[in-house]
Amino acid sequence: MTMHRVCAFADLADGAAAKFEVGHNTVAVVRIGNQVYAIGNRCSHADVELVDGEVDCDTKQLECPRHGSAFSLETGVPNTLPATQPVPVFVAEVRDGEVFVSTQASGGTASGVAQ
Repeated sequence: MTMHRVCAFADLADGAAAKFEVGHNTVAVVRIGNQVYAIGNRCSHADVELVDGEVDCDTKQLECPRHGSAFSLETGVPNTLPATQPVPVFVAEVRDGEVFVSTQASGGTASGVAQ
C-alpha cells in the first residue's frame, strides 16, 4: 500500500476536517483527539464536498453540508438519509508527527493514532 504525506499532525484542528489531494483522490482528513481518519470528500448523494460539513466527534461522523447525511469516518457508510451509498475510506497513519494517507481506498475501518 502506498502512503502519501499530507501534513503535520499539529496542523490539523481537533474536531475539524481538512481537504487534501492524495494520488488521484480528494480526501477529507479528520482529527478527533489523537486519531486521524480519511474518507472520500464527495457526498455519495449530493456530490458536494464533505470537508465543509460538521464533524461529530462523539459518533465519529462527518455530515454533508447540503442535506445532512452523516458518514461514518470508520466505514464510510451513511448513518442518515438521504444518502444510501458509502463513501470511500482511506488508511490514515500518524508517524513521527506527520499524517500519511493511503493512495487507494481500503475495504474497511482505517484510522491512525498519534503517539
